[in-house]
Amino acid sequence: MSANDNTAGKTSEESGNESVQRSGGAANVIYTEEQLQAIHVGEYKPLNGPVLIVDYDPQWPALFEREAERIRAALGERVVLLEHVGSTSVPGLAAKPRIDVVLAVADSSDEPAYVPALERAGYVLRIREPDWFEHRLFKGPDTDINLHVFSQGCSEIDCMLLFRDWLRSNAADRQLYERTKRELAQRNWKYVQNYADAKTAVVEEIIARAQASK
Repeated sequence: MSANDNTAGKTSEESGNESVQRSGGAANVIYTEEQLQAIHVGEYKPLNGPVLIVDYDPQWPALFEREAERIRAALGERVVLLEHVGSTSVPGLAAKPRIDVVLAVADSSDEPAYVPALERAGYVLRIREPDWFEHRLFKGPDTDINLHVFSQGCSEIDCMLLFRDWLRSNAADRQLYERTKRELAQRNWKYVQNYADAKTAVVEEIIARAQASK
């Protein structure tokens, strides 16, 4: 693992600053500070500074596999889909050293069906968004992750996978996205979510090209 990778060993309380990179479009949501606080379970700590972006680390896929094994052990057949998403899932792409995982269950709004099992495995519920695809976000017991939970068939999962697969295969858009991230990351942000929201226009542009190529 590279010297500047702080992905491992971060607990949910240490990492704070959960963020969601939404795909844009009609379902996109940009929250006010009050709304950000409302959707968070527990304290949502401000960043008040730049965002850490590091060079791609070839250990990131292995960190995802470790989480996937733990999640599957906790949920068993309740796992409908489990994928590595976000920038750490794209070889060669610089990223925040935080592993994004997307999990599909039968019904993400039915928390008793899966939340207690994840909590027993050490995961901590940090975001509850009933008005945005019934999205839930968990932090992990050790590795710094964002575990996104949606219901089976949710269109946001399709967007996440389309974005990932397009960046994996399209060097020009991968470079565009990295340039955008590095430029924005140097600015001071009150919350990491503000940084994620600032990338929305570029994310929409890239997704539009990916959809047009299908």
